[in-house]
Amino acid sequence: MYTKHWSLFEKPFELTPDPKYVYYSKAHEEALLRLVYTVRDAKGAMLLTGGYGCGKTILSRVFLNELVSASKYEVALITNPRYSAKELLIEIIYQLGGERHDYKSKGELLHLFNETIYRNLENHKETVIVIDEAQAIEDLETFEELRLLLNFQQNNRFLITLILIGQPELRARLKSLPQLKQRLMIEYHLNALDERDCYQYIDHRLRVAGAKHEIFEARAKKMIYKISAGVPRVINGLADIALLIGYSENKKSIDEDFIKRVAENSEMSTSWSD
Repeated sequence: MYTKHWSLFEKPFELTPDPKYVYYSKAHEEALLRLVYTVRDAKGAMLLTGGYGCGKTILSRVFLNELVSASKYEVALITNPRYSAKELLIEIIYQLGGERHDYKSKGELLHLFNETIYRNLENHKETVIVIDEAQAIEDLETFEELRLLLNFQQNNRFLITLILIGQPELRARLKSLPQLKQRLMIEYHLNALDERDCYQYIDHRLRVAGAKHEIFEARAKKMIYKISAGVPRVINGLADIALLIGYSENKKSIDEDFIKRVAENSEMSTSWSD
């Protein structure tokens, strides 16, 4: 609706995790480095956590795109892990190329899983399992099933790589599961952006969307940082609404007072004060 007014190709602050808009702060670069290292060096498992809206999902999509483009990995991505242990194993096998059946026994499932990963090896492919929003797993037995999958090894080499991604409460849950926690030797926690990265994040997304001139004034970006506390999802929501209302009011640029007004009218929670 507002893209033509601001001379943009598309909306720059959508909430969907589009990898082309990813902004690499130092923290995001390090998190991606650890993800890639875990897989390429067959380290077995990694834990990636971060606060709500801090960029875990978009980073995981960039990571998965790299795996797919490499053509040497078979990947199972579980985005809604509210499964029982058995259901989770069935879904993983299905995503790795197996058939979806109501198998009668756990032994039968594990046998099929074993066949699947060895078939991948014969085809010179590594098996990677990514569990997104892992804090949503309700059954401790499901966590135990994931731990047991890491027992699939050959000559002291892991035959699968397990990546757990979730919100900070996932770390608290794993404290009660020391046998699984000990397997997650590589960890990283994503925090919100600092002020400098917030400014660069806004500019980066606008450039990707085709901006040729400055739309948000410097003090407007500073106010966005104060209101959002550097959380990318909140930055996106506030900047998107600002562009929409700015278009409706025929603004040529967006200043600090305008951001304040938009935030107040949108009833956004804020960390700033006058």
